[in-house]
Amino acid sequence: MSDRDPQPVERQLPTEEARDLLALVRDIAQREIAPRAAEEEDAGRFPREVFTLLSESGLLGLPYDSEYGGGDQPYEVYLQVLEELAAARLTVGLGVSVHTLASYALATYGTKQQQVEHLPAMLGGGLLGAYCLSEPSSGSDAASLRTRAVRDGDEWVINGSKAWITHGGIADFYTVMARTGEEGPRGITAFLVPGDAPGLSGAVPEKKMGMKGSPTAQVHLDGVRVGEDRRIGEEGQGFFIALSALDSGRLGIAACAIGLAQAALDEAVAYATQRRQFGHPIADFQGLRFMIADMATQIEAGRALYLAAARLRDAGKPFAKQAAMAKLHCTDTAMKVTTDAVQILGGYGYTADFPAERYMREAKVLQIVEGTNQIQRMVIARHVAGPEGR
Repeated sequence: MSDRDPQPVERQLPTEEARDLLALVRDIAQREIAPRAAEEEDAGRFPREVFTLLSESGLLGLPYDSEYGGGDQPYEVYLQVLEELAAARLTVGLGVSVHTLASYALATYGTKQQQVEHLPAMLGGGLLGAYCLSEPSSGSDAASLRTRAVRDGDEWVINGSKAWITHGGIADFYTVMARTGEEGPRGITAFLVPGDAPGLSGAVPEKKMGMKGSPTAQVHLDGVRVGEDRRIGEEGQGFFIALSALDSGRLGIAACAIGLAQAALDEAVAYATQRRQFGHPIADFQGLRFMIADMATQIEAGRALYLAAARLRDAGKPFAKQAAMAKLHCTDTAMKVTTDAVQILGGYGYTADFPAERYMREAKVLQIVEGTNQIQRMVIARHVAGPEGR
């Protein structure tokens, strides 16, 4: 890794409190996360102690109500925190985003009693969450899920398997979408399932191209029993809750993508200003200068796009189209910028001695998770041109 310190991102923050918060996050990222990122990713080690530290620092429930242990922060601020964490290590930034996604259903649609009972531990008690929608046979077509919950007295019995679950097998709680009624989206209900529930188990984690430190695994539910008090929202409301959560979650992925891209740009600039060829730093050559300019411009555009969507959300206005646009643009930008960073480093970029190759491998998954970029284009087109088959 190059020894040139990157320039801090110039941020537009709404309050002095938000500036102090970002300074705290940057300090934690530089001291506790970034120094071990390459070694732990190579070893496939999940940094649970980092998430404990983030919880103790009040960083695992930032966009939620302080009454239940949250941080009362607008999404405009929360997403910039994610960006800083992802720039230090994507496993951490994405993990915080997924935990926030897993907490969304209860925080937004749970009863007052449910929120009082569960949210303080979820948001600030050191717990880690997972979000269970996808299945082995239902990815993009999530409404065709087959996991089923059947009522038995005052309990529900859940059977089925979930796939591609971040934190699968290690989470303390799972927000699970299960079929309780008819086929299609109207027959799905949301449940809060404890990580230690009898009958719940995680499969061996997937062997992945990147983000090896973040466990992604199938989660099996074999006769898992949960009380009626763990049903979230109304029966049949689960798919609506899931999609609502994903609108916000996609903004988290967008912010993580820009953090990763920023880290790749910083690495490329540090290398290009130090590496000399033909008597000059290679950053003096126009071909590379133009690449760097394009990378920086794409990152700034992505940051502006996700923040514009966040401000709509904070104002209580519709933002689903803008969230899809942000997820699409920012993750495509991360893929392009990390690829260009490898090119700027040349042969060194292809080695594990520098983080550019890891950034490139990690960027790819961001174009896939929480709705592939093809799905994002479908969502955007529906908003702009109307539904298909009219």
